[in-house]
Amino acid sequence: MVALQQSNMEVTAARRSFLCDIEGFWADHTALHMAASQGRVLQLKQLIEGGASVNMVTVDNITPLHEACLRGHLTCARLLLEAGAQLVLTITLNDSISFKVDVRTIHGSTPLCHACSSGSLECAELLLEHGANVNPSLTALTASPLHEACIHGNVEVARLMIASGAQLEAYDVHFGPPLHIACAKGHVGCVRELLIAGANVNSVKFHETALHHAAQIDSVDMIELLIEFGANVQASDNVDRKPVDYTTPETPSHSCLLYYQSHPLSLQQLCRITVRKTLGTRASEAIGQLTVSRRLHSYLQYCDHPISPRSNT
Repeated sequence: MVALQQSNMEVTAARRSFLCDIEGFWADHTALHMAASQGRVLQLKQLIEGGASVNMVTVDNITPLHEACLRGHLTCARLLLEAGAQLVLTITLNDSISFKVDVRTIHGSTPLCHACSSGSLECAELLLEHGANVNPSLTALTASPLHEACIHGNVEVARLMIASGAQLEAYDVHFGPPLHIACAKGHVGCVRELLIAGANVNSVKFHETALHHAAQIDSVDMIELLIEFGANVQASDNVDRKPVDYTTPETPSHSCLLYYQSHPLSLQQLCRITVRKTLGTRASEAIGQLTVSRRLHSYLQYCDHPISPRSNT
């Protein structure tokens, strides 16, 4: 009963901060914020034991937990969570009660978004253990945790978000789906993780595809990877330009796209793409259960290193 009352007090505090109650609860960066941001574990522990509120927020609704996760300070994040940081009470329709750590900044970012941005796999795992939502609602000011991981090229964190149920086609108003931003930023590792997980290689934002982004940054490795997963080299964007139109003549990227425009994929490759497209986000799991040869299994799972047929011409 005491624990529930304490949780309710923290819930009230978190709700006040979110609803912008300015009756003494708002503050600039406090000593607790600074300790969490700088990874000062001993000072943070002393402040908590001295009665400092772990849910104190700044004018931007930033809490000490946000700061700790943004800097990747795992021990600080754990101390804050153990002290009740951002325990938001949620009661479902069937009257089950859960606590989550998803209070958002003024820009809509949760601690998990910050952990994904910083590339702290440990902080991300800790937050998920405490009920963090891997798919918070998107706003005009925020991206999803998976988007954040892809923006900064944090492959292991992106893999964790995908394994935890992150929506592969979550649409951010600025970046589009995660695949688009991973391509625009040139993070081939994240692109591969998304494609293996079943992301739509031909998803569009204003008719622009991931392949357009890869062409714009002149990444031949990414171009070939996208095409291996079925990217449409003939797709036109909203100004009627194909991916090849964003490349410089006589560059490897330009030559690669020209080649695939005139040389369709082999029947074997098309069959692999069709199988995975049919299975969607269940592809890797379902293929893993097939009774097939190791070689065929590796091929369907893209475990083999794709070799461009252009090398044989």
